[in-house]
Amino acid sequence: MVGELAQRHVQPATQAQIDALLAGEADPTLAGVATWADDLRNASPERFKATSPWHYINTNNGTCDFDLVRDCPDGKCVVGAIEAQRKILADRTQPIEARREALKFIVHFVGDVHQPMHASNHSDKGGNDYQISLSTKLEPEAYAKKNYVDGVMGTNLHSIWDYYILGEVGVDKKGHPGLGLKGYADRLDALPWPPEDGAVSPPMAWAKESCRAVDGRSLYPSGHKLDQSYLDTMRPFAEQRVRQAAWRLAKLLDDTLGTPAP
Repeated sequence: MVGELAQRHVQPATQAQIDALLAGEADPTLAGVATWADDLRNASPERFKATSPWHYINTNNGTCDFDLVRDCPDGKCVVGAIEAQRKILADRTQPIEARREALKFIVHFVGDVHQPMHASNHSDKGGNDYQISLSTKLEPEAYAKKNYVDGVMGTNLHSIWDYYILGEVGVDKKGHPGLGLKGYADRLDALPWPPEDGAVSPPMAWAKESCRAVDGRSLYPSGHKLDQSYLDTMRPFAEQRVRQAAWRLAKLLDDTLGTPAP
């Protein structure tokens, strides 16, 4: 969703660079490569293991004052990864394959850092260890990670925010009926754009926004139980984070790729 929206708003010069870098991909669009960094889990397990810390930034000190030395050693966090991959993408002396991978990483990580559970100050691995009970009637059959016990579906809070908040109305690519990716993007794109005023803030600011939302918006449901009212309450905020991520990604790519090569 972030890639689909962002690509609608990049400059023509940026789009030309995207086309050149993604030529040969099965789906040569930002949306088409958005899950590549996660797909490494099966395609290249060792590579995925090495890059898995790049998907998040966590601190256990109970605040959102992330410290790069403490919370992002050697640049191994989502903030450090965005900055490092942007440098590779901007360097036109780099091999095209390195720049192509950098673009694919950036598309994914900008989305990740806007998902609140990827920037956490809780000691539960970004909600992965916070188990949730959810009525089976709310669970699309297309989704994985299902564990039914006595008619109740069990999952974790991180998965709810990764897959369910938007997927329940049709983003899922595995066949769940709904608006679909482009239809949902059309609806979000019809809202006032850009979704915020002023200059684009740096990635660390995005991470702090996500972290503060975890507590400030009560993202942890009471009693580890989640119902339809939770989804209805949280969805507008999730959509706003998607729109912010898309706008910021488009601006980042314009700043990185939009200037013609000398």
